[in-house]
Amino acid sequence: MPLMNSDCLLEMVSRFPRLYAITDRELTGLSHTEQVRRLAAAGVRLIQLRDKTAPPRQFYEDAQAAMRVARQSGVTLIINDRVDIALAVAADGVHVGQDDLPPDKARALLGPRRIIGCSTHNLSQARAADRYPIDYIAIGPVFPTSTKSDHQPAVGLELVRQVRQAVTKPLVAIGGITLETAPEVIRAGADAVAVISGLLRAPDITRRAREFRLALGEE
Repeated sequence: MPLMNSDCLLEMVSRFPRLYAITDRELTGLSHTEQVRRLAAAGVRLIQLRDKTAPPRQFYEDAQAAMRVARQSGVTLIINDRVDIALAVAADGVHVGQDDLPPDKARALLGPRRIIGCSTHNLSQARAADRYPIDYIAIGPVFPTSTKSDHQPAVGLELVRQVRQAVTKPLVAIGGITLETAPEVIRAGADAVAVISGLLRAPDITRRAREFRLALGEE
């Protein structure tokens, strides 16, 4: 399966989609592949596969199937944490956290053509991330969230504003973002909002994704 053209990746980063969807198998009861299918049907173009509990073989197989759907739908697909799985399925990139493989090591493994994002939770971490060879910085959780049991304290919109002033890379805000709060997060300086439960708890994921894209001015 071929990688996305490097020019396409650069265009994706320079024109960052405002909605960055993240899958969750436990939350939905759906495979990552089916979640990608439903999100892509709404026009979502940037999706991260996130799975903290599946055995590596299961996650690999589902990610492989999700990649086929992503390629057919023109979706940029990022793998959470697992650089090895991102390589194995030829994903478009990887997202790493503060306790994962350091971003520069991920870059050495993935090469220059793939997207790398890094989670941060305070201004110091965001400034440090800005010096790494990565493509975007995530800040959060902006609001309290139930998706992660071990999440950091909510940072609020003020920190989003501060980080936007301090870093040069595209900024993705994450954590407890709803359909109602998403526009104000963008106004605070985020280039995109990463959403899990705000999308996936809806009875109709495709419809909710369209509502988010409309609220964010993508439609």
